[in-house]
Amino acid sequence: MKKFVYLFVFLCLCAVHSAYSQGKQNVSVLYVGGSADIETMGAQNIDSLVLKKSIKARMNAYETFLKSRFKKVKMIDAKAYVAILSDQYDVTIFDGDPVPIRPMILERDANGRTTRYERAAYLPDDFSRPSICIANFSEDIGRSIGTKNDWYCLCLDADAHHWVKDHPIFQGPFKVNIQTEMKPTPPSAFEYTEIYNYTLPEQTEMWTVQTKSMQSDPNHRIGMVSRPEGYLDSPETEVISSGVCAKSIDAVAIGRHANFFHWGFSASPANLTEAGKAAFANAIVYISQFAGQRVIARKKNESIATRKSVDLMKYLASRDAWEAVNRNNWKSYQTIDSVQKVVRAKQAKGEKLEPTEQFYLNIPLQRPQDKTYAEYMKDRNPKLYHLFGNEEEEYQRFYDKNRKWFHPEADGYSLDIDEDVRTLGIANNDIRLIDTCISMLEKGEVVELATRVLHRYTLCRFATPIEWRQWFDAYKEKMFFTESGGWLWLINTLDRNVPGNDYSILNKTAETAKVPELKGDTDKQNPVAFSAAIHTLEDGSKELAIRMKIHTGYHTYAQVSEKEPFVPTSVEIILPKGYKLEGALATPIFTKQDGTSTTIYTGDSVFRQKISGKGAGEVKCAITYQCCDHSICFPPETKELTVKLL
Repeated sequence: MKKFVYLFVFLCLCAVHSAYSQGKQNVSVLYVGGSADIETMGAQNIDSLVLKKSIKARMNAYETFLKSRFKKVKMIDAKAYVAILSDQYDVTIFDGDPVPIRPMILERDANGRTTRYERAAYLPDDFSRPSICIANFSEDIGRSIGTKNDWYCLCLDADAHHWVKDHPIFQGPFKVNIQTEMKPTPPSAFEYTEIYNYTLPEQTEMWTVQTKSMQSDPNHRIGMVSRPEGYLDSPETEVISSGVCAKSIDAVAIGRHANFFHWGFSASPANLTEAGKAAFANAIVYISQFAGQRVIARKKNESIATRKSVDLMKYLASRDAWEAVNRNNWKSYQTIDSVQKVVRAKQAKGEKLEPTEQFYLNIPLQRPQDKTYAEYMKDRNPKLYHLFGNEEEEYQRFYDKNRKWFHPEADGYSLDIDEDVRTLGIANNDIRLIDTCISMLEKGEVVELATRVLHRYTLCRFATPIEWRQWFDAYKEKMFFTESGGWLWLINTLDRNVPGNDYSILNKTAETAKVPELKGDTDKQNPVAFSAAIHTLEDGSKELAIRMKIHTGYHTYAQVSEKEPFVPTSVEIILPKGYKLEGALATPIFTKQDGTSTTIYTGDSVFRQKISGKGAGEVKCAITYQCCDHSICFPPETKELTVKLL
C-alpha cells in the first residue's frame, strides 16, 4: 500500500513539474500588429469592414495566445511603434509595418528609367533587440538593414519539412508534439533538380504548422520563404526548417539571421496547430537570448547572385535547357490560344469578361518557331557563342574551369569572371588572396591591381601597406567570406570598432559609382561611344569619370602582347591651371583572350581619375583605342572630350 502511495505522489510531482515547465515564461513580449488574416497583397476591392474585422480578430488571437504563455505582454498597432519601445521588452514580434524612419526613394531619369531605388527603413541599421518577423514582414522590416530573411516567394503553405529536429524551438520549454506524415514532395521542387543536379524522393516527411492552407482557404494570408543561397555563409545565421512552397526544396521557412528570427508561416495562433503554437512560443523564448546581436553580413541586394548561380548558368548553356525552352514556348502558345478561344466565344455571346480574361485576350499570339541550339546560345550569351558556337561541352567546361573566378557584375544579378583575381590564380573565397594582395602592396608590385582587389573584396580603405598588414594579421583568424553579403571578407565580431565590417564605406564611395550619361547609343557602324563627367566625392575631392560603352560582339584592347598589332586603349588627361592628378588612373575590369597575353574591354565600363584643385576651367580628355569583333578591326581612333569644372 505504501509503495502505491509513494508512486502516486511521485506521479503527481512529475505532473506538477511538467505543468510548471510549460507554464508562463518570464519573457516580456511586445507585439506590433495591424495586419489581417486574409491576403491583401494584390487583392482588389476588399471590403473595409471585412478587413477591419480580420485585423481585430488577428490581434485578439495573438493577445490571448501570448498572455497564456508569457508573463508580460504588450499589444500595439504598428503605426504607434518606435524602435526605442523594443528596449523595454525581451522580444518584439513584427506583424505589421511601422511608420518608416526613412521613406522609400524612387528616382527616374528623363526616359523613365529607374536610376535610384531604396526600400523604406523601419528600424535603425544597428538595431540589436531580439525580434520575430511574421511572413512578409521579414522582408519589410529587414530589407534596409540587410537581413537574409528576404522575399524569395510569397508562397509558403501550411506544412513544414526538412526541419532541424533537435533544434531548441522543438525541445522546449513548451512541449512540441509533432505528428509527422509522409506527403507528396511539392511538384515545384522537382523543377530545380535538373538545374542543380540532385534527386528528390516522391514523398517527404512533413508536419502541419497551421490549419489554414491555400487549398482549404484561397483567401487566407500566404506565408513567405527566403532564399537559401548564401543564407548560411556567415556565422550569425541558421536555417531551422523548410516548408511547402512554389520554390526549391531548401527554401527557408524558419530561420535566424543574428537577432532577427524569420517565422515564415502566416497564420495567427487561432489557426496554428498545437505543435505550431508550441514551436512558435519556443521560438520567442529562443530568440530572447540574442539581445545585443547585430547583422554582420548584410544582404543589401536581395537578388544578388551567389556561386550557385554558376550551376544555373551552366544548365542554361546545355542542350537540355535549349530543348526545354522550345517545349515551354509551344506549351505557352497552346495555353494562351485555348484560353483566347474560350474568351472570344464568351465575348461573341455578349457576356461580360473578367479582368483576367481581358488580360489573356490582349496578349499578342504568335506561333513560335523552334530555335536551333546555335541560335539559342547566340541569343542567350553572344560573347561565349563567338568562342564556342554550338559545342555544348565547351560551355560546360568553361563554367567548371572558371567557377572560382566568378564575381557579380555591376547589377549584382549576373556573374562574370573577375580577371584581376584570375590573373593572380587564387579564388576570391580563398583567404590567401587578401594576403597576396597585401604582399604586392608591400613589394610595390602591380599596386593598382592589388588595390582594386582589396577594395572589391573588403570594407577597408587603408592608405598604407603597413595598415593593411596590421589589420590582416590581427583579424585573419576571424575572417569569413560571404557571397550573399556582397562577396566580401568580413570579421566575425560584434565589436563595431573593428575595421572591416562597416558597410557605410560603400555609401561613402557611392559617388564614385556614378556613371556619365551617354548622349547616343552604339550600333554596328558606331560600336564605341564615350562620355565624361566630373563628380564630387564624399570627402570633397573630385573625380573624372570616362565612360566607354562597346557594342555587343565588339571589344577594345586593354593590353596587347608584343606579337600582335592591335592598339591598346590609352587615356590622356589635360587639367587646367590649379589642378593636378591624384594617384593612378583606375581602369575597368578586362578579360583575357584565349591563347595570348592580350586583354580586352567589353560591354559598358568606366575609367576613373581623381583630381584635386580649385577654380573653374575645362578638363580635356583624349582616348585612343582600336575596336574589333571576332573577324574585323576598325582603324585606330582618338576621341576627344571636354568637361567643364565649376
